[in-house]
Amino acid sequence: MPWGGVRGGGDAVVPSMSHPSDLSTLTDQDVVRLACDGHEGAYRELVRRYERPIFSLVYRMVRDRELAEDLAQETFVKALNAIGSYRPEFKFSSWIFKIANNAAIDHLRKRELNTLSLEGSRDATSPERVEATALQIGDRGESPLQEMEARELGSAIEQAIGQLRPEYRSCILLRHVEDRSYEEIAQILDLPLGTVKTYIHRARTELKAVLGDLRE
Repeated sequence: MPWGGVRGGGDAVVPSMSHPSDLSTLTDQDVVRLACDGHEGAYRELVRRYERPIFSLVYRMVRDRELAEDLAQETFVKALNAIGSYRPEFKFSSWIFKIANNAAIDHLRKRELNTLSLEGSRDATSPERVEATALQIGDRGESPLQEMEARELGSAIEQAIGQLRPEYRSCILLRHVEDRSYEEIAQILDLPLGTVKTYIHRARTELKAVLGDLRE
């Protein structure tokens, strides 16, 4: 990701911590302040923290590895160029996820693509990450048998989600894959909270309508 060697915008002044050698202990907000001050190591630290989750989200939207890599890179370039506009009272993760989501939706609006896998990101490095990035459509209180039956519907669910409007798809992904709260989703998508809840409800309703007969 081409962050090194490119300076971020903004006039932020980094107090006392100047250019610490270990950036991994700093908050996102502190690292962003360093990035705004032109610290190239801060750019690399932000990429290190977010390149995997950004790629995972974008990949689930477009279902094409090479395209997802391009869109993830585009996300970081846009984030760097606009980093001076980041407001530290908000989560940096929500800010950069919004940029990534917009990049994916812009592409999906231009080209209709089926999306999503229920099996977790191909780039997940542990069973925990596989589970964390796997879409869950059913009730979390389902029995093991019900969970197995739901997993057998994987292909049908993938098709059904691919037919959702991009906005619905984003909400479902952020809610059920990234485990974001309704409030965070509203912030990421720049939508009213009520609209987010409506989109998720409608998306679930559409999925149930498509998959209802298969779940019998």
